[in-house]
Amino acid sequence: MLNISIRTRNADIQAELDDSDISNAIWFALPFRNTINMLGDEIYFEFPLNDVEMKGEQVTVLDVGDIAYWPKVGALCLFFGPTPLSGEDGRPVSRYPVIKIGKMKGDCSVLEEAGDRQRIFIERS
Repeated sequence: MLNISIRTRNADIQAELDDSDISNAIWFALPFRNTINMLGDEIYFEFPLNDVEMKGEQVTVLDVGDIAYWPKVGALCLFFGPTPLSGEDGRPVSRYPVIKIGKMKGDCSVLEEAGDRQRIFIERS
């Protein structure tokens, strides 16, 4: 597992990435800074990966705390609660297929206050 730290203006969350090619490419690109886009209780932001084979099951239904990569647009996605497409169970649902690559540790609901168009910083931990 690859340990990372996700920081926003109000949170510092620890997370683990799996051992996939996508995760390894992200790990080697760190540290990384970008601007948050929020959609319900999902944060996503561009994280382009060149020359990486997008292997892995593409899913739309996830669990709270999942970290996924959205291959179609080259974005990293953090799911910390219900999204606009969630059902009664409250599980996050992505509008587009994503590949699960990791998991945030502990209570990630604090990301709700991160704020759209605010900064996010990802680094190795």
